Amino acid sequence: MSFLRRRSATPAGPDFDVLAMDPGDWPGNLGAGLLPAPDGTCQGVFLRYDLFGGRGPAMVIGNLPEGSPARDLPEGEVPFEVGQLLLALENDEEITVVGTEDVPVMQGDNLLIVRRVKLSEGRISCVQFDRSDNVLVTIAAWDRPITDDLYALLKPLPAELFQQG
Repeated sequence: MSFLRRRSATPAGPDFDVLAMDPGDWPGNLGAGLLPAPDGTCQGVFLRYDLFGGRGPAMVIGNLPEGSPARDLPEGEVPFEVGQLLLALENDEEITVVGTEDVPVMQGDNLLIVRRVKLSEGRISCVQFDRSDNVLVTIAAWDRPITDDLYALLKPLPAELFQQG
């Protein structure tokens, strides 16, 4: 996969499967990133999906395992994935969390309790939920709502897909 190049500060890959939309099913541009820890372990994986035909990413899906520093946010600070989306869009607006709401959602046969994160920028939709293995999944989308249909497109991608050798 050409978008996963080995860099010295990049970990070899996650030790967990990544819940996301399958890159093979994705017709647009896709990028992936690994979050390195100082000891070289993988502290998370995020995927950037371009829904605008080359005009920039419209969605970021992140998977952060338990203990990832990107999960420890001060009150009111936006999730890591929202920051990555804004960075990719070259948007430097000051954005804060203004509220959250828990909503039950079905994903196949599984019931998810999805936390909708309300932000000061109304063009950003953001949801989060915890997987059974304590990996936090966050989806941030630009200028389009996150509907229940999206959860049906999510599937576990094997950790080996993100391994670097």
